[in-house]
Amino acid sequence: MGRLTRDPVVRYSQGERTMAIANYTLAVDRRGRRSQNQDGNEQTADFINCVAFDRAGEFAEKYFRQGMRVLVSGRLQTGSYVNKDGIKVYTTDVIVDDQEFADSKGAASDMSGYQQQAPAAPVQKPAPTSAIGDGFMNIPDGVEDEGLPFN
Repeated sequence: MGRLTRDPVVRYSQGERTMAIANYTLAVDRRGRRSQNQDGNEQTADFINCVAFDRAGEFAEKYFRQGMRVLVSGRLQTGSYVNKDGIKVYTTDVIVDDQEFADSKGAASDMSGYQQQAPAAPVQKPAPTSAIGDGFMNIPDGVEDEGLPFN
């Protein structure tokens, strides 16, 4: 799961049956330990190249936009090519089997000004109390029973 770094780039195959091929990159936040990139700056995300074919490619072209949070599953494919400077470049792509929106429709429709919006004020929730001796946490006053995942 990550955010689209730009709108998908879509091209269509030639031949007997044309097929959409969408390429997009997801910025995926790293969990846990932070690492440094070659410049010595802290790197907090990985950039994952994704390729969606046929109907999945058409879906990405029609609905995916920069800044949207997307969930994908698929298989890894590695490859290589020689660039114009004669240097061999290795690639790793996710060949998308399934892709979906990771945000609600309301959040997705408001992505046009995603970077320019000020962050919303956090919702005030009661702070949980410390754990009691049996390993369970006390439920703070003011939390309704309907919101708990059990009866």
